[in-house]
Amino acid sequence: MDVLDTYFRRYDEVGRGEEQLEELLALFSEDVKVVINGDNKSGIQGFTQILEKFFHVHEEIKHMWDGWIKREDGKYETNWAVCGKLSDGRVYTAEGIDIAELDDQGKIVYFENVRKNPELLKIY
Repeated sequence: MDVLDTYFRRYDEVGRGEEQLEELLALFSEDVKVVINGDNKSGIQGFTQILEKFFHVHEEIKHMWDGWIKREDGKYETNWAVCGKLSDGRVYTAEGIDIAELDDQGKIVYFENVRKNPELLKIY
Protein backbone atom coordinates (compact mmCIF):
# COMPACT_ATOMS: atom_id res chain seq x y z
CA MET A 1 0.00 0.00 0.00
CA ASP A 2 2.16 2.77 -1.30
CA VAL A 3 0.01 5.67 -0.03
CA LEU A 4 -0.13 4.14 3.45
CA ASP A 5 3.61 3.51 3.58
CA THR A 6 4.11 7.08 2.37
CA TYR A 7 1.92 8.25 5.25
CA PHE A 8 4.47 6.99 7.81
CA ARG A 9 7.40 8.48 5.93
CA ARG A 10 5.75 11.89 5.58
CA TYR A 11 4.50 11.88 9.17
CA ASP A 12 8.06 11.45 10.42
CA GLU A 13 9.10 14.49 8.35
CA VAL A 14 6.27 16.89 9.30
CA GLY A 15 8.23 18.58 12.08
CA ARG A 16 10.77 19.80 9.53
CA GLY A 17 8.54 22.34 7.81
CA GLU A 18 5.44 23.43 5.94
CA GLU A 19 6.31 21.60 2.70
CA GLN A 20 6.44 18.26 4.52
CA LEU A 21 3.10 19.00 6.20
CA GLU A 22 1.50 19.73 2.82
CA GLU A 23 2.89 16.49 1.37
CA LEU A 24 1.35 14.54 4.26
CA LEU A 25 -2.01 16.29 4.03
CA ALA A 26 -2.14 15.58 0.27
CA LEU A 27 -2.53 11.86 1.12
CA PHE A 28 -5.88 12.50 2.83
CA SER A 29 -9.34 13.34 1.50
CA GLU A 30 -10.83 16.67 2.57
CA ASP A 31 -13.55 14.86 4.55
CA VAL A 32 -11.28 12.35 6.29
CA LYS A 33 -12.36 10.92 9.63
CA VAL A 34 -9.43 10.54 12.05
CA VAL A 35 -9.59 8.61 15.32
CA ILE A 36 -6.54 9.04 17.56
CA ASN A 37 -6.63 6.99 20.73
CA GLY A 38 -10.44 7.20 20.75
CA ASP A 39 -10.60 10.96 20.00
CA ASN A 40 -12.57 11.62 16.78
CA LYS A 41 -11.81 14.47 14.38
CA SER A 42 -13.54 15.10 11.07
CA GLY A 43 -12.11 16.76 8.00
CA ILE A 44 -8.65 17.78 6.98
CA GLN A 45 -8.80 20.76 9.35
CA GLY A 46 -9.38 18.44 12.31
CA PHE A 47 -6.43 16.32 11.28
CA THR A 48 -4.28 19.43 10.82
CA GLN A 49 -5.11 20.49 14.38
CA ILE A 50 -3.96 17.09 15.66
CA LEU A 51 -0.67 17.43 13.77
CA GLU A 52 -0.04 20.97 14.98
CA LYS A 53 -0.65 19.94 18.58
CA PHE A 54 1.55 16.86 18.24
CA PHE A 55 4.48 18.59 16.58
CA HIS A 56 4.30 21.54 18.95
CA VAL A 57 5.77 19.27 21.65
CA HIS A 58 7.83 16.90 19.47
CA GLU A 59 11.31 17.53 18.19
CA GLU A 60 11.60 14.27 16.25
CA ILE A 61 9.75 11.02 15.64
CA LYS A 62 10.53 7.79 13.78
CA HIS A 63 8.07 5.02 12.87
CA MET A 64 8.65 1.39 11.97
CA TRP A 65 5.73 -0.68 10.70
CA ASP A 66 4.72 -4.07 9.37
CA GLY A 67 3.21 -4.34 5.92
CA TRP A 68 -0.40 -3.23 5.54
CA ILE A 69 -2.90 -6.11 5.49
CA LYS A 70 -6.36 -5.78 3.92
CA ARG A 71 -9.07 -6.76 6.39
CA GLU A 72 -12.41 -8.42 5.63
CA ASP A 73 -14.17 -5.05 6.03
CA GLY A 74 -12.02 -3.55 3.24
CA LYS A 75 -9.89 -1.43 5.57
CA TYR A 76 -6.14 -1.87 5.97
CA GLU A 77 -4.26 -2.52 9.20
CA THR A 78 -0.64 -2.54 10.34
CA ASN A 79 1.34 -2.85 13.55
CA TRP A 80 3.68 0.04 14.30
CA ALA A 81 6.36 1.07 16.76
CA VAL A 82 7.70 4.55 17.25
CA CYS A 83 10.45 6.33 19.11
CA GLY A 84 10.13 10.01 19.73
CA LYS A 85 11.94 12.94 21.25
CA LEU A 86 9.92 15.68 22.89
CA SER A 87 10.79 19.36 22.69
CA ASP A 88 11.85 19.25 26.35
CA GLY A 89 14.43 16.54 25.57
CA ARG A 90 12.56 13.51 26.94
CA VAL A 91 12.43 10.39 24.77
CA TYR A 92 9.85 7.60 24.60
CA THR A 93 8.80 4.52 22.67
CA ALA A 94 5.28 3.36 21.84
CA GLU A 95 3.48 0.60 19.93
CA GLY A 96 0.06 0.10 18.45
CA ILE A 97 -1.94 -0.50 15.30
CA ASP A 98 -3.20 1.81 12.58
CA ILE A 99 -6.35 1.17 10.57
CA ALA A 100 -6.98 3.00 7.29
CA GLU A 101 -9.50 3.13 4.48
CA LEU A 102 -8.87 4.56 1.01
CA ASP A 103 -11.34 6.15 -1.40
CA ASP A 104 -11.53 5.51 -5.15
CA GLN A 105 -8.84 8.14 -5.79
CA GLY A 106 -6.42 6.43 -3.37
CA LYS A 107 -6.82 9.12 -0.69
CA ILE A 108 -7.14 8.21 2.98
CA VAL A 109 -10.79 8.71 4.06
CA TYR A 110 -10.54 6.97 7.45
CA PHE A 111 -7.55 6.70 9.74
CA GLU A 112 -7.48 5.22 13.24
CA ASN A 113 -4.52 5.06 15.60
CA VAL A 114 -4.83 2.58 18.48
CA ARG A 115 -2.02 2.64 21.02
CA LYS A 116 -1.09 -0.33 23.20
CA ASN A 117 -0.63 2.08 26.11
CA PRO A 118 -3.25 4.83 25.67
CA GLU A 119 -1.85 6.88 28.54
CA LEU A 120 1.70 7.15 27.20
CA LEU A 121 1.19 9.75 24.51
CA LYS A 122 -1.20 11.89 26.49
CA ILE A 123 1.89 13.97 27.08
CA TYR A 124 0.70 16.80 24.88
